[in-house]
Amino acid sequence: MTAPFQTGPLQDGLPDNAIEISGLTKRYRGRSGETLALDGVDLAIPRGSLFALLGPNGAGKSTLINILAGLVRKTSGTARIWGIDIEQHPRQAASAIGIVPQELNLDAFFTPREALELQAGMYGVPASERRTDEILARIGLSDKADSYARSLSGGMRRRLLVGKAMVHNPPVLVLDEPTAGVDIELRQQLWAEVKRLNDEGVTIVITTHYLEEAEALCDRIAIINQGRLVACEDKDTLLRRIDGKTLILTVERPLDAVPAALQSFQPELRQGGRQLVIQYRPSHVRIADILDAVTASRLAITDLSTEETDLEDIFLQLTRAARHDVAPAAAA
Repeated sequence: MTAPFQTGPLQDGLPDNAIEISGLTKRYRGRSGETLALDGVDLAIPRGSLFALLGPNGAGKSTLINILAGLVRKTSGTARIWGIDIEQHPRQAASAIGIVPQELNLDAFFTPREALELQAGMYGVPASERRTDEILARIGLSDKADSYARSLSGGMRRRLLVGKAMVHNPPVLVLDEPTAGVDIELRQQLWAEVKRLNDEGVTIVITTHYLEEAEALCDRIAIINQGRLVACEDKDTLLRRIDGKTLILTVERPLDAVPAALQSFQPELRQGGRQLVIQYRPSHVRIADILDAVTASRLAITDLSTEETDLEDIFLQLTRAARHDVAPAAAA
């Protein structure tokens, strides 16, 4: 899918960043007072990236997406989609982005074909340029093209939402919790299509509560909490934030106590003494020193494995830090 948009600060005809947000703030005013949903968020999403926006419930993710979609008015700050300011040129900005909402908001009496045709018409796509049959095939609904939406399964409806977001050929696609409530097979199909779109040059932004999905799929990750951006880095850099690793040693014979040579590493005995588990910080302890101590202990090792930091560890660390007002500085 090739994006037709050529607007904004360009390099080789395309913007460096698919989305640029600066100082984005949103305050909701109600009878009980004022709620700060977004607090001066600065965020740049590179063109062509597969980007994850993570955060607990109420963190501000949906507010940010709704501002980009034109459904919520920002209080202050700026936001650009494909180089287009959402306030100065709202219609052009809306044409550069496709939103797949979390809610299944489909008309029960429209067929998938009718839903896609109507959506394309709303975006002003001429009949001769519409790709309805192509999109139906890509989302696996060709055989259901003329069935009422009310007869579709939940997973099929979710795929139809993705199709609706694709009708105007946007260079940026945002998926808000796209796999919520869907089965494993459908989740795999959906992510396969997302990867294909990204390979074709579409910038993909996803929000998800499945951290393993973000870790497996995305090349860059931002974490938002209490309306503030607490991290925005490429995945590998983010995974190195926590200086921790676990070494698991399985011994041939159960141990009653930790050998003296290993006691300084404070290992934990597990599985009835058959496993020694050592948690260490690579910046302070060399694994070679641990293995030398194992050799000195004359242990018969039947298996050795290590566990790396994963995204869930980092997510919990950063969101807890933000709750205690010690949020790490966000990377631009």
